Formats: sequence, structure tokens, C-alpha cells
Amino acid sequence: MSIDFKHFRFALLLGACLAAACGSVMRRATTQFSDNLTGAILNQDDIETARDGVPAYLLLIDGLIEGDPLNPDILLAGAKLYGAYAGGFVDDSERAQKMAGRAYGYARRALCLREKPLCGVLDAPYDKFDAALQQADAKDIATLYGFAAGWAGKIQVNAGDWNAIADLPKLQALLTRCHAIDPRYDDGGAALYLGVVNSIRPASLGGKPEEGRKWFEQALELSGGKNQMVRVLYAQFYARLVFDQALHDKLLNEVLAADPAAPRLTLINTLAKKKAKALLASGKDFF
Repeated sequence: MSIDFKHFRFALLLGACLAAACGSVMRRATTQFSDNLTGAILNQDDIETARDGVPAYLLLIDGLIEGDPLNPDILLAGAKLYGAYAGGFVDDSERAQKMAGRAYGYARRALCLREKPLCGVLDAPYDKFDAALQQADAKDIATLYGFAAGWAGKIQVNAGDWNAIADLPKLQALLTRCHAIDPRYDDGGAALYLGVVNSIRPASLGGKPEEGRKWFEQALELSGGKNQMVRVLYAQFYARLVFDQALHDKLLNEVLAADPAAPRLTLINTLAKKKAKALLASGKDFF
């Protein structure tokens, strides 16, 4: 029996193309699912439901990542969920470090898939890192910001680790670059992180609290005042650092008076209200 190699090769090529197309469709579907999942969680208005339910979603997104480990969109979704859960629900420091570490790991993998030059100098001296960072542009913002958020979360839960603190200048440069590319991305998220970064330490120890205040004010403006966690962090990091009780109480009372419902901010705002109550109560002994 003779074989028509011309048609045989065409069939192989067609099969390969169909397989690639199917893989592309599946990847888009998985990415869309992970984005919808993240959105559903962020729109949740009951803290206990989120606290009890999100761990199952974390395992689910781990499975999605294991099945498609080279998909940066799913990696970034995983980083966002793990980081949000570690920051919002985990009180045990060791557990928070593990979860923030996973968020950072996923975000770093996404960065290394999309931004190889920057990935290659993450551990290099600052000048090399900054030079690579300046090559990033608007198409890179989702990856850069996702990695910056994961990095900030890792540093926050390892505040006693001087190796982590030593990364602050690189993180600050990364956040500044994100802000320069698109200041409105994530409703001014880069400005919010810069407010925190500049307000971690008092001026006497190298901090820049007044720079922090300017960034917090920008974050409020860029979010349209809808992200109540901006006010909470503004009070916690800046107002307490400079012992400004009037500003501290004003910001927290504004959080308590605000409607928490907002697209993809409802859970964050609900958590902000809970934290605002706690900060107001402890503020009586702090000031």
C-alpha cells in the first residue's frame, strides 16, 4: 500500500495547528476563570465567608498553576490571592510568611516569564537593576505591579529580617516606575505602596514620612476615595508615626462612615472597616 506523503505531512501539520489552537483556547479559558474567581472573592462582603472559603480557592489556583506552569496570568492571579489572604486574614506570623512567600514566588515566576532582562538582575547591584527597570513600558505594567505587590507583602511579613529590609530601595524604584508608567493602575495602587514604604521608619532612622503623606494623598485621589484601605494604612503608618491623632481619628472615622460596596474593593473595604475599629480602640493607648 502506497502512502501519499504530501497529504500525510499536511494532516500532521493540520493536527499540530488544531492542537495549538485548542491549547490557546484552554489557556484563555483558564485565565478568564482565574480572573473571574479573583473578582468574585474581592466582591465578597462577608469576612467570615471569605476567611473560610478562600483557602479552597487557593488550592484550586495552585492546581491551575500546576497544570499550566508557564501561564503568567494565572501566576499573577495566584500571587494576588495568596498575598491578599496573608495580609487580610492570617494572624500567625510564621503562616503569614509562608503564604506571602508563595505569593512572591508566583509573582517572580510571572516576571521571569515576561521580563527576562529584569528577572536576570533582581539580585544584582541596584544600578544594574534600575537600568533594566527603566526599559519597562506600558505593556509591562500588569507584570511589574503584580511582582511589586508580591515583593511588598513579603517584606512586610519579614520586617525583622534585615535582608528583606535591604530590598526596600529596589522595591521603591519598582513602585516608582509603575507609577510613572500608569499612575491610575489598580486605582493608584503604586502610590499606596509608596506611602507605606516611605512611612515604615521615622525620619531619624532614614524614613521619609512626609513623602509618605504625599503618596497617601495621591492614592486617595487616584482611587476616587473608594479604597478605604488607603485611609486605614495612612492612619496606621503615617499618622501614628508622626503622632498626629487628629488625622488618625479623622481618617478612621471616614472609613467607618463609608459604604464598603465597590467593584473589586468590597472585601478590602469590609476588612478596612474592621481594622479601623481596632485602630481607633488601640489609639486611645497609643497617643
